[in-house]
Amino acid sequence: MDDALVPGRLSVPSLSALAAFEAAARHGSFTRAAEELNLTQGAVSRQVAHLEKTLGVSLFERVKKRVSLTAAGAAYANEIRDGLSRLAAATVSAMAFRGAAGVLNLAILPTFGTRWLIPRLPRFTEAHPGITINFTTKLVPFDFAREQVDAAVHFGAESWPGARLHRLMGEEVVPVAAPSLLVRTGIAEPADMLRVPLLQQSTRPRAWANWLEQQGLAPERALMGPRFEQFAMIAQAAVAGLGLAIVPRFLVEEELRSGSLVIPIDRPVTGKDGYYLVYPEEKANLPTVIAFRDWLLGECTPAS
Repeated sequence: MDDALVPGRLSVPSLSALAAFEAAARHGSFTRAAEELNLTQGAVSRQVAHLEKTLGVSLFERVKKRVSLTAAGAAYANEIRDGLSRLAAATVSAMAFRGAAGVLNLAILPTFGTRWLIPRLPRFTEAHPGITINFTTKLVPFDFAREQVDAAVHFGAESWPGARLHRLMGEEVVPVAAPSLLVRTGIAEPADMLRVPLLQQSTRPRAWANWLEQQGLAPERALMGPRFEQFAMIAQAAVAGLGLAIVPRFLVEEELRSGSLVIPIDRPVTGKDGYYLVYPEEKANLPTVIAFRDWLLGECTPAS
């Protein structure tokens, strides 16, 4: 189709025109875009020219054999790149249905995923061999409408607008340290911890303050210490003796069993927040979501 528009209720540029523009924008060259798309340089140039005519704006500035994006072209390229990526992801997901019961795109908290969820997944795949789970990591709540995600494991309050939440579990938070650090510092009571670097988790800024306050200590030093984005990184830093970490007990069970970490003062703190399975209302009846929800809730139910 020569025209850059496809028929329909809305005037939408053709995918071939958008792909030609995106490639030319990314490479800054019609020639390199043509090589990537297995087209001639003239074909790419015509597609871009048709697109500019359709939009009524110039997308490139052409100087001799070089091209550069205009302000409008740069803004449009960012939007188009996101849209084409979504189309590609949707296509891959659709293709994955061949010979399978479906695909579940799941967002997880990285340490929860690697330490707790993934070791249990063989039981899910055995029960649902036709379902493929694709993983991505998200540390904070996000907009399901803007992400290629069917469901997520979330830690926090029971609140996510437009979504259903199922509580999986709470957590006990405890201080941990390498045995060598305890030998060097002589920690014997909570107040002694204030002399040692407190390792911080960036998404739990009040973790140390909450623990110290429950021990009757002022939290002035609660935010002082190196900051890490994930619990797995904090646990490794604690094993290396860089300081004291405050972590959910179930996420460091392996280190506690091996002795690479110990709990110097076993006074756990629990809160109202918990781990939840979350999914948007419009995906509540998706078979893959239902299957994963039922299995996950079963895994989190204490054995009688």
